[in-house]
Amino acid sequence: MLIPSELRYSSDHEWAKANGDIIRIGITDYAQDALGDVVFVDLPKVGTAVDAHAALGEVESTKSVSEIYSPVSGTVSAVNDTLSTSPEFVNSDPYGEGWICEVTTTSSAEFDALLDAGGYQALTNN
Repeated sequence: MLIPSELRYSSDHEWAKANGDIIRIGITDYAQDALGDVVFVDLPKVGTAVDAHAALGEVESTKSVSEIYSPVSGTVSAVNDTLSTSPEFVNSDPYGEGWICEVTTTSSAEFDALLDAGGYQALTNN
């Protein structure tokens, strides 16, 4: 299981990468593996206000449907439209082409409070 050290992680298995106040969000390798083959991603709408730990979309796989939770509060500023036609990127490249959305955050403290790679690894017992 891949756990890139430069990312932060939520206990709900989302990853977050900061570029200033823009936070790119996706689901972790652990989460995509547990879901199985992703067949649909319900993306949030640009401009939507989100709260930390609140649902911002869904990932549907051959096994189940799972909520995607925002690790930070803010406003959705971009979505990965490629997932509308190629949801399999969530499985094949969860930390690259499989990103879900970007949120312009209102609180860097929420990002700072997320798990580092070691903390996430301990959470998943790997």
